[in-house]
Amino acid sequence: MSNNSFGDSRVDHAGFERHEYLIDGSQTVVYSAGQGAPLVFLHGGGTWHGIDFARAWTDRFRVILPYHPGFGQSADNPRIDSLQDYIQHYQELFEAMNLERFNLVGFSLGGRLAAEYAIQHGQQIDKLVLIAPAGLDVKEHPQPDFMVIPPEEIPSYLVHDLAILAPFLPSGPDEEFGTMRMREGTSVARISRNGVMTNPKLPHWLHRLRMPTLLLWGAEDRIVPPGQAEHWQHLILHAEIRLFPAAGHLVLDESLAAREAVADFLA
Repeated sequence: MSNNSFGDSRVDHAGFERHEYLIDGSQTVVYSAGQGAPLVFLHGGGTWHGIDFARAWTDRFRVILPYHPGFGQSADNPRIDSLQDYIQHYQELFEAMNLERFNLVGFSLGGRLAAEYAIQHGQQIDKLVLIAPAGLDVKEHPQPDFMVIPPEEIPSYLVHDLAILAPFLPSGPDEEFGTMRMREGTSVARISRNGVMTNPKLPHWLHRLRMPTLLLWGAEDRIVPPGQAEHWQHLILHAEIRLFPAAGHLVLDESLAAREAVADFLA
């Protein structure tokens, strides 16, 4: 594996076309499939659980799945050390792709990135879906401190049904998997504020999200508690909330109904 080629062999990209773009001197990998209005999905802080959830959208949309620099198959960009740098990166990427208007869906870290991108470039966004987005510091519903959670317990924070993750987790020591997780964890830490993925200024900006917006959560989310949803809704005009039972943080992986709700809302 070269320094500019990353990713986990467990992730199945079959049926998606692979594209490469040189953005700020850094190779960015984008997968796409389907026909129709463009749907851009911004992933969260880990890419190891695959993209199977997105296949449900390809019969109604042109689904576009970029890997952030420092994640998945995209190369590192050492100049990126803030979320704002990622926003600039995507502005450049969308210009390179001649992508002028699109639906934007973001999950977790990607949810905060999608929200802040839409705040600054709302004229490009037809509809916005924020799935368990990071970004708000909600005292009544805080996010957990991963520094005190034993590693073997983390999967139970991600999903309600642990069987969902079994195909993507190594059964024993796996150097490639460990290297990928370390790399992506370092990329998250680089743009975090003292290890916390919140933005204290975000509550003052969310009123600028004037496009139709869906807030979507798994009811059993232990990473970004679903109690945060009403705080987002209070700050975003005309946002609606959908919660899905028996699903955790990786709600798209666990809930077919959640995947269908995204497509129905965007359609």
